[in-house]
Amino acid sequence: MTRATAVRAVLAVAVLLVSVFITLTMSPRLGLDLQGGTRIVLQARDTATVEADRETTDRTLEVLRQRIDSLGVSEPTLTRSGEDRIIVELPDVQDPRQAAEVIGRTAQLTFHAVEGPGTEKPEEKTPDGEPSDGKTPDGKTPDPDTVPDPDRLTLPDEQGRLLALGEPRLSGAGVEDAKAAFDAQGGAGWAVSLEFRKGAGQDWKKLTGEAACHPAGDDRRRVAIVLDEKVISSPQVDPSVGCRAGLPSGATQITGSFSADEARDLALLVKGGALPVPVEIVEQRTVGPTLGAAAIDASAQAALIGAAATALFITVVYRLFGALAAVALGAYGVISYAALVALGVTLTLPGLAGFVLAIGMAVDANVLVFERAREECADRPKRSLRSALTTGFQKAWSAVADSNATTLIAAGLLFFLGSGPVKGFGVTLAIGVAASMFSALVIARALTEIAANSRFVGDYRNVNGIARPGAVRTWLARKDPKLFRNPARWLVVSAALVAVAVAGIVVRGVDLGVEFTGGRLVEYSTSRPVDVETARDSIAAAGFGDAEVTTAGDGDLSVRTGKLDNDGEHALRTALAEEGGETTKVRDELIGPSLGDELRRNALIALGVAVAVQLAYLAVRFRWTFAVASVVAMAHDVILVVGAFAWLGRPVDGIFLAALLTVIGYSVNDSVVVFDRVRELWGANRRTPLDTIARRAVLQTVPRTVNTGMGALFILVALAVLGGDSLADFALALLIGIVVGTWSSVFTAVPGALALERSAKAPPPAPGKGKGTPRGTARATRRDPLDNGARV
Repeated sequence: MTRATAVRAVLAVAVLLVSVFITLTMSPRLGLDLQGGTRIVLQARDTATVEADRETTDRTLEVLRQRIDSLGVSEPTLTRSGEDRIIVELPDVQDPRQAAEVIGRTAQLTFHAVEGPGTEKPEEKTPDGEPSDGKTPDGKTPDPDTVPDPDRLTLPDEQGRLLALGEPRLSGAGVEDAKAAFDAQGGAGWAVSLEFRKGAGQDWKKLTGEAACHPAGDDRRRVAIVLDEKVISSPQVDPSVGCRAGLPSGATQITGSFSADEARDLALLVKGGALPVPVEIVEQRTVGPTLGAAAIDASAQAALIGAAATALFITVVYRLFGALAAVALGAYGVISYAALVALGVTLTLPGLAGFVLAIGMAVDANVLVFERAREECADRPKRSLRSALTTGFQKAWSAVADSNATTLIAAGLLFFLGSGPVKGFGVTLAIGVAASMFSALVIARALTEIAANSRFVGDYRNVNGIARPGAVRTWLARKDPKLFRNPARWLVVSAALVAVAVAGIVVRGVDLGVEFTGGRLVEYSTSRPVDVETARDSIAAAGFGDAEVTTAGDGDLSVRTGKLDNDGEHALRTALAEEGGETTKVRDELIGPSLGDELRRNALIALGVAVAVQLAYLAVRFRWTFAVASVVAMAHDVILVVGAFAWLGRPVDGIFLAALLTVIGYSVNDSVVVFDRVRELWGANRRTPLDTIARRAVLQTVPRTVNTGMGALFILVALAVLGGDSLADFALALLIGIVVGTWSSVFTAVPGALALERSAKAPPPAPGKGKGTPRGTARATRRDPLDNGARV
């Protein structure tokens, strides 16, 4: 074992041990579409006096956090998105009407005089069920002269003691500013300074002056600051303030045993209540817990079946080395899962699908290496197995790096230009690419190098799997088809396929999902079977005549409407329950018209940026003719996938966009592998006609394309069959994309490059151009790794 192999083995074992530890001790963070719950996106709006910028949105978020906490929701999450949006995630909330109502209210901040200790209302009972005796919480009988009117507002203070409050004396609109500061000179510690507007400052001075007329320690010397009927502070007026004198605006401080965070939070609440910005619900999604659990189970089954089929396939094709690659594939699954958990990535439904898909695509690097090693063994039959394997890794590096770079570009676009759960797919895909590179170039290489050192593996060529050419390569070498004698005919076939796809888009139209059009889509499960016509009649009778009703899943009903609020959805569900019995909401998506326009615009921008970025990358890495041909093939694939969905009547939504951007990465990936080989062969044979070079390159890379495609197809078929409605369209789009991408990389990109090269004046690439290929005589004469250099 060489030192490099030992280092790889130790590194692989260390990473695997850490990954196993993380997998056993940490749990994944599930998105709402997997654990069930409601996700609401709020858009902050400008007012005549306040701009909805980052600062005011943060203050609004804190006010909303207090409100949502009062709902008793378990572990709610509120985050700001961009400058003026707030994302609210409420796990396990299936009926968002109350949450939406609480969120939609404007902040109500008021200042009250405290009239004394509060008492429970006569009709209320004590905790032990006995009628209240009218005493204060500490058991004392209040002075009859100080007993407040029972109809007055009574709220608990910060310590939970009831206070009777007078009428609101001023509102939050009168607050100019509230700042948290540390009073080092006065020794008061952290305090909150208040500044009032001109008219409100006089009201505040009068309120504090009246409170100062009561003795120190008396509840009536306090002033209560109430936000949304909750006392957030009830400070006593300082003893130094005389009766009727009051506190001027600039000299007001709220002191107490505040920590720095508590003082800042109080200032934020007071100021936020004073300057609320109205918020509008632009997106609302609700997923039932059964749908998320079913998606997890289906994805797990698809992953196991697809991974087992992929492992069996590469073992059959590459024998022992294929089995070792299957072991590395299992290690990839553990490492990528541990990375997702350790980084705290929120696993969404598209992200889960991306994790499963990446298992099938993770064998790509191993296939590239093994096919190059097979070529080395075929060219020099007497060379050692270890030498052929090492050369295979060296020569495959350029294609591996470029193909993974194009996939990472697609993942980055998904993250930066996608919305909601689609971002999770981009993160998962990027982590999958990094993990697959590690598993192929470190784990699989260490395992295969150790095996290659065995005399048994080297002597028995049928065992190792790379010493003999595969069945596909043997068949192609025997037939030697003249693929590009007339490349224009392949371009005509591709143009005809594009025409059929465009006809579908024009004739049938693209069924844009509610995510791109705005509106509401709700999926219901009923205890009794209800046919579509009966459901449509019931919904129309309830006043929703424009609703579209279709079937979904196993007998579920899908209802799509234009504008529909939460009360309207409740009425619609009640109407369905009259025919179907107990009606459960499985999925609910509400997209405002402005957000629908924005998402549709962003989808087009994402596709445009994808084309431009891939073109720029390929132009840098390859000749401009190869780059343009690859991008044309990529556009060909996008049009065919969209056209297929138009003919099939399948919806085009955010998850479809994720699949489409993945298809772009896969298409460019295939083209990169072919053109990388064209560049290598052309540089070594500069006088050979380009069409001959292209034919050789295609015939040499077809085994890789077929074997890699089969690995992805196993996973996607499993997802399409087992994934249900949630993942079926995603898998279908990728299945179509992989098939047309494989076609276009050979029969669109290569003929296109040949046509462009006829008018190009650039000379052939220099010998050894590109990474992983011999450069100069020194590298061309590099000796066998097992050759010690001694000669007789």
